[in-house]
Amino acid sequence: MNKPRELTQKHGNYRWTILSLVFFATTVNYLDRQVISLLKPILEKTFSWTETDYSNIVIAFQSTYAIGLLGIGRIIDKIGTRLGYALSLTVWSFASIAHALATSTFGFGVARAALGLSEAGNFPAAIKAVAEWFPKKERAMATGIFNSGSNIGAIIAPFAVPWIAITWGWQQAFIITGAIGLIWLIFWFIFYEVPQKQKRLSKQEYKYIHSDTEETLNNKNVPVKGIKLLGFKQTWAFVFGKFMTDPIWWFLLFWLPSFLKTEYNMTGMQVSLPLVVVYALSSFGSIAGGWLSGHLIKKGWPVYKSRKAAMLAFALCVLPVVAAQYLGKINPWFAVFVIGLAASAHQAWSATIYTTSSDMFPKKAVASVVGIGSMAGAVGGILIARIAGALLDHYKNLGHIETGYYIMFIISGMAYLIAWIIMHLLAPKMTHVKL
Repeated sequence: MNKPRELTQKHGNYRWTILSLVFFATTVNYLDRQVISLLKPILEKTFSWTETDYSNIVIAFQSTYAIGLLGIGRIIDKIGTRLGYALSLTVWSFASIAHALATSTFGFGVARAALGLSEAGNFPAAIKAVAEWFPKKERAMATGIFNSGSNIGAIIAPFAVPWIAITWGWQQAFIITGAIGLIWLIFWFIFYEVPQKQKRLSKQEYKYIHSDTEETLNNKNVPVKGIKLLGFKQTWAFVFGKFMTDPIWWFLLFWLPSFLKTEYNMTGMQVSLPLVVVYALSSFGSIAGGWLSGHLIKKGWPVYKSRKAAMLAFALCVLPVVAAQYLGKINPWFAVFVIGLAASAHQAWSATIYTTSSDMFPKKAVASVVGIGSMAGAVGGILIARIAGALLDHYKNLGHIETGYYIMFIISGMAYLIAWIIMHLLAPKMTHVKL
């Protein structure tokens, strides 16, 4: 029982180098996808978009993102994390750049669809990398850290994107952000390899990484067919958890700047500070969320209890978002902070739910399970985009667009508790699947 503790005092830290690469890839991933929400006022004028038109553009991304997730996990499980991650990031970088070439709504939608299809590889590859490089007791923390990269990207974007657009034009915002990912590829190929092949990795750290007693190496690393994975309740627990909660993050990501403009007349650089506050809180939540369940495990809690207790706490922290607009009438910053709390709780939830995939499934199936669950989350994102676009246009035509936002915040506040209940019913003890 003391062996893992002894190993922690002797092993090296190369796995954290790997995590930093995954962190920066996730930062680039979210930097690229957030450009559109920040340029929405400019693009609305350029292409004469309505709220429904904008939601259709979001759906173009979400649809191909879902399609990509359906198969990308199995591809990554088959060709490996190193090549799979690099392929995904290369394509999404060029897809981001392609937005600058669009001269019509249709062309913009095509570029957006290409971005969604290619960005689907980020999280399956990232979670698989964490499963390969970290023992269970560190996976939630590691996931929380790399997942916080999404918030860093979201923090950088409000400052960089409007400034680039004002200075050089909206096309350059897509070109510059897209090109950043190509630089990452150099470092990825220099430093990444699986632990079994990584010469920079010490024997002590290798043993520590593989110190989980239930993890065995007697199974060949052959990817598992998705149809087989659908036969397990554990898969469906992960699927419903993502389906119910991912859409809330998509809603905040794509509509928060528009909400701030509609409710408080914030435009351009005025939106930057509130967005930075929201995503800074999200970054804190991602790391703290990853830490909490790991802390409970170290205190002797069973893995499944620590994950569920943490996720219930995060679900409760989202609830106050239903009162965001009421609080905003007192002071706009009250709305910003309560939305920031919800975003923070979401990222904490996200870091933890991702980790449950590697708790319940062997490493050879992790990317596939994450892909299936993330696809469900993307489908939920399509539905939320359609609902948001229709609601906001309906109430905008009636002169009461704020009512549409009221409804969306109620949906956002309740989604996590419902998801937690469904997950608990499907996988009470998150039993590990033998494949």
